[in-house]
Amino acid sequence: MQTQILPGSRDVARAAIEMSMSRSREEELLIKKTLALEDIATAATDFGGEFVPSIIRIVERAVVAARREGVIGDSHLEEGGVAGAAREALNQITPKALGLSVGGKIGVARYHDHVAVALFFGIGLGHLDEICVGLGHRAI
Repeated sequence: MQTQILPGSRDVARAAIEMSMSRSREEELLIKKTLALEDIATAATDFGGEFVPSIIRIVERAVVAARREGVIGDSHLEEGGVAGAAREALNQITPKALGLSVGGKIGVARYHDHVAVALFFGIGLGHLDEICVGLGHRAI
């Protein structure tokens, strides 16, 4: 008899990163289905724009995507968990992104009380992009 290891915070963080790094909607859906087999709920959404004016929109998009895909419900606790994880991920990106444009994908993942938000962004101007990943985790 084999004991099944349940997903934890590392697995949820990895799932959020995978979702944020998906290259197409088709790949995103494949990752989503694969993670659903482990009972990890996921969501992703694209994002782009000037970084500083977009900070609140990035947080909002993470919450809206998580709600839309059923990763979280409508409770303040769940929305606050996603918003807090998104803010933590943004804090990791901010030093490189101040004054520049960002573009990429937001990934959200949840297993029971673990929720993670990953931001996979290109930062810069035109083809002179720096690549950056930010990751935040909360227990809800």
